Amino acid sequence: MPDAAGSLSHLAYLSLENLIVTLRLKPGALVTEKQLIDMAGQGRTPVREAIQKLAWQGLVLVRPRVGLQIAEIRPDDHAHIVAIRQKLEPMAAALVATGASDEQRTALLACAQEMTGCAVTGDIGRFLAADKAFDEIMEEACPNTFLTAALAPVQTHFRRIWYSKASLEQMDQSISLHVGVIRAIQQGNAEAAETAMQTLINHVYQT
Repeated sequence: MPDAAGSLSHLAYLSLENLIVTLRLKPGALVTEKQLIDMAGQGRTPVREAIQKLAWQGLVLVRPRVGLQIAEIRPDDHAHIVAIRQKLEPMAAALVATGASDEQRTALLACAQEMTGCAVTGDIGRFLAADKAFDEIMEEACPNTFLTAALAPVQTHFRRIWYSKASLEQMDQSISLHVGVIRAIQQGNAEAAETAMQTLINHVYQT
């Protein structure tokens, strides 16, 4: 259980990550720490810790004598990210199917319900928040921390690329495939979870 400071840092991270993913912090934009503090709605220390995490993930670049810059989206990012996800994410799903706790399975089911609600309302921003929650639950439930450390940054980079071209049809398809992964995990079926995740990643490769 994270302490209060850790929770504030995570809230600051989630807030800034969402601003980057939804392009409200535009690729290539120069920003100051003060601006990010105001946007995150948290204190200086939590925001600094959030910036450190975003910098480690390659989403924020620290420019000496210039300040902070939001990372650009490069033309080959999509293909490079999906290549990693195709190899690693099905493996993680299989591990979660057999290793997740009852509490984590319940949280994933709540994610499926939240995503399904997004399909009804057509709310892409809300879907992205649910997708982030899905990734974090999967990370917590996966026993291989080296695997999740490799996946976490590319998932956020991909979420931003996906949002830049997103449509309601793409969101609906993604929701259906996420629910398929969650269903297999609920059943404790590692092989089905691996296959369902591979299908999901193959779909995002085509978008």
